[in-house]
Amino acid sequence: MPLRSICVYCGSNTGARPAYAERAMALGDRIAKQGLSLVYGGGNVGLMGVVADAVLQAGGEVIGVIPKQLVDWEVAHRGVTRLEVVGSMHERKARMFDLSDAFVALPGGFGTLDEMFEMLTWRQLGLGDKPCAFLDVDGYYEPLIAMLDHMVAERFLHAEQRRDLWHGEDIDALFAWMRAYTPAQADKWLDEKRRRELR
Repeated sequence: MPLRSICVYCGSNTGARPAYAERAMALGDRIAKQGLSLVYGGGNVGLMGVVADAVLQAGGEVIGVIPKQLVDWEVAHRGVTRLEVVGSMHERKARMFDLSDAFVALPGGFGTLDEMFEMLTWRQLGLGDKPCAFLDVDGYYEPLIAMLDHMVAERFLHAEQRRDLWHGEDIDALFAWMRAYTPAQADKWLDEKRRRELR
């Protein structure tokens, strides 16, 4: 599948370190200069606003998808190329999936993890074949990646599906991986034979 648009999940706050916003700006600039569109949550706050502004400043296209409730709270970015207002968070995630060819998480909180893990779950179940990546900043995601490795060790996650997720800090390496991505073909159910034996 050609890479035309990248969905970025990230915080509605800018975080404790300037490095988070710096990485968001660098990613947004690179998305535009690669000739790709940004799909994101439509906000004008936090890292969301930073990455959108960076794409726009570099002459790129930005598509925001935002629930009406957040528009009512006046956090919608009015300067994006296209702003789509949807009825719910569920509709937002589905629409962002439809518009995007890949998914990247910058640092964020509950919402960022919820969005990325839903895409990983869909990928695991064969409902999508789009690459998912955590673009790290100063080790922010290291504890989370360690938890994923623990899931593999405890046989709740297939090692192939763990390897299907990219994690790192190098934006060039991220783009190279996304362009060369081949989905893992591992079965979600690790212990189906054992389960049948217990019947």
